[in-house]
Amino acid sequence: MRFHPHGKTLVRPAALLLMIIAAAVILAIFLPGNPAAWPVRLLIGAAALVAAVVCFGVPFLKWRTTTYELTNRRLRLREGIVTRSGRDFPLNRISDVSFQQGLIDRLFGCGRLIVESPGEQGQLVLTEIPEVRRVQGTLFQLVDDEVNRVGRPDQQGYLPGPDPYP
Repeated sequence: MRFHPHGKTLVRPAALLLMIIAAAVILAIFLPGNPAAWPVRLLIGAAALVAAVVCFGVPFLKWRTTTYELTNRRLRLREGIVTRSGRDFPLNRISDVSFQQGLIDRLFGCGRLIVESPGEQGQLVLTEIPEVRRVQGTLFQLVDDEVNRVGRPDQQGYLPGPDPYP
């Protein structure tokens, strides 16, 4: 599975974009029609463009460059526009998978996925996960399959099995 945060994260930036466009159009319409007003119209257009990039473009790029990937071995998070960062959780180290949904999240079909792992990695909270119930169920099943395949590591991080250094 590979997915982005739910599109709900772009509702507020899209509303701001519409308000910026409406304000720029209204200001341009109410300016006098004389030729001396064109620099002001140009300034309004430039300010609207900058505001649109800041209020919509940046959140859109952030949404587009944030990816969650669920494989049969690990859960990966990748994010960042200019500088990228990532976090990987091996499935056999995951001890608990849960989700939370508020009223609006339930209407949109998204929610928060909480993945817990003992030790230094701790807790990973993924917000705005689309179809969070399905993702949680799939992740839980994959964790169970991986633990049955290789076992769960002990407190020191070692997998069970024969001692390689007898």
